[in-house]
Formats: sequence, C-alpha cells, structure tokens
Amino acid sequence: MPAPRSHGTVSPVRPHAAAVVGSDEELLAAALPFLEAGLAAGDLTVLACPPEAAALIRSGLGARAGAVEDHPRIALLDTRAPDALTVTRRLLDRARSSSSGWARVVGQVQFGSRPCDWREGERYEAAANILLADQPLAALCLYDTRVLPPEVVDNAAATHPEVVVGGRRQPSPGFGDPAEFLRLLPVPREPFEDGAPVLAVADAVSLADLRHRLGAALAAHVPDRDLADDLHLAVSEVAANAFRHGRPPVSARLWVGTGHLVCEIGDHGSGYTDPVAGFQPAHGPDLARGGMGLWLARKLFDHVDLMAGNGGLTVRLSTRVG
Repeated sequence: MPAPRSHGTVSPVRPHAAAVVGSDEELLAAALPFLEAGLAAGDLTVLACPPEAAALIRSGLGARAGAVEDHPRIALLDTRAPDALTVTRRLLDRARSSSSGWARVVGQVQFGSRPCDWREGERYEAAANILLADQPLAALCLYDTRVLPPEVVDNAAATHPEVVVGGRRQPSPGFGDPAEFLRLLPVPREPFEDGAPVLAVADAVSLADLRHRLGAALAAHVPDRDLADDLHLAVSEVAANAFRHGRPPVSARLWVGTGHLVCEIGDHGSGYTDPVAGFQPAHGPDLARGGMGLWLARKLFDHVDLMAGNGGLTVRLSTRVG
C-alpha cells in the first residue's frame, strides 16, 4: 500500500474503494466528501466519469469544481485497460509535484453492454490492485445500480479492498487475493467457435509463414483494412512470443462470426504465470527494450486470455470487428 502522506491536512486513505449508489443523492453523498478531502489535502483531483455524472458532481462541488480535472479514460470509457493505465501513470507522475504528492480519482463504472465486457472491466479493477498497489493513488469507483446490471454490482466487493456503506469506508467482506480472482475468471466461448475455424495451423513451420497465413485470413474476413492491420500486428506479436519463449509445435486457429472474431495461438511451453501480463510493457516504459507483445495485444483486442494447462499455453484473443 502507498506510504502515508507527508503533506496535506487529511489522513491517508486506502487506495481503492467501491461505492454502490442508486440515486443522484447517493452518488453525491459518496463522491463529494472524497473529492473535497482531496482538494483540501492538495491532491491532484480527477473525475473519470461520463459527462452526465461529471456535470452532476461538478455542480455539487460548486466553485471548487475548477480545481478538478476530467480524465474519463481512466474508467475504461472508450478505451482499453493498457491505455487507461498509461493515463493513470501520467497523472501519478504529475501528482508527485503536487502539494500532497497524491492523485485522487472518482470514476463511474460503465463496462459495456455484454457479459464479456463486464468481465473485462472486472479484470481491470482486479489488476489495478496489483499494478498500482505501491502508488500514491486513492480511487473511489461508483457502481450505479440504475445503469449497471446486478452481476457487475455484485462483483464490486470482490475487486475492491474497501467499500463505502452509509458514507463510511469499511473493509470489503468479499475481497480476496486479486491474482487468484484473475486466474479464476471464466473464459466464455462465442457460439461460432463450435464451427470450423477459417484458419487452422497445427504445427507452424516458421514464424514468417504463420504471420503470412494469419495476415491473409484477417484480410479476407475483416473489411476494415486498418483494423485488419492492427489485429495482424497483435497476433503476429503473440505468435512471435510463442516461437521465442514457448516450445513447438506452435499452433493457430481463427474463427469469424458476425461482427466478431476469435484467434487462439498455442505452444507447448510452460506458459506465463503472471496474471497481469500485458497490462503494461514487460520492461517498463522504455519500449526499446521490447516486451510489448501481450501489451500490444491487450491494446488492440477487446479481450486477451492466457490459458495455461498441461499441454502448454494458449493465448486467446477476441474482439469485435463490426
């Protein structure tokens, strides 16, 4: 956990809490004291909310709203987890020169309309507990029952070490080891995966040949040329990892459904055991050192799952294409 504050007038808080709200009044009751405490302490204070919620909170803050920044991408609004984490880390770099040295964020959770998107949001929330545990960051995530399905609201306690109940922060009874939560996330299958793949390679002869075959299949089934190129870059990086770090045979399968595709690339190596692999470059911000394969995959695909088993490692990449 982050070290106690050395500046400011407010005691430190644990960095990641969830508040379940069901009305504008409850939303303001959770968000305003948290933000006001950050402003009083000299934190870099941020809203990561859709426009309607941000406007409501700013109205409640009144004249103090001018000191609060807007960065909705932190809450996965129109972005994916690696880019949201990049924005967060840039804010943390700036926060270190603030009077408190801390950043404070209120975000309203909106993970999308499909169960697979909800799962990706939950993955992000759990991974943040690991990736940002040592950072001077306090975050309050608003789970609004008016816009979120019950399944998402119910899992808030499992991905946040603290919850806000009746205006008071308390330990979350459902919180456990974030790494274990990530390992146990289910991997849903798309119905079209029951059919024959449009590409099936059981034992790739070389990385160059596999890249070529993947590129040809994507070009044939993804009408948007730029998107096809992006997806080809991602699957090529994953294939390169399989050849570089795994053991043969290296395999690949690609399924295409209406507006969606799934690609699996496997090898017979021992596989990754890091549950947050790919949320940031493996060697940090110096991209010249490499380690970008899974990071690029998470940036360019909606969902990336690392499925390790006795037979090796399979990387499953899934995304919408229309």
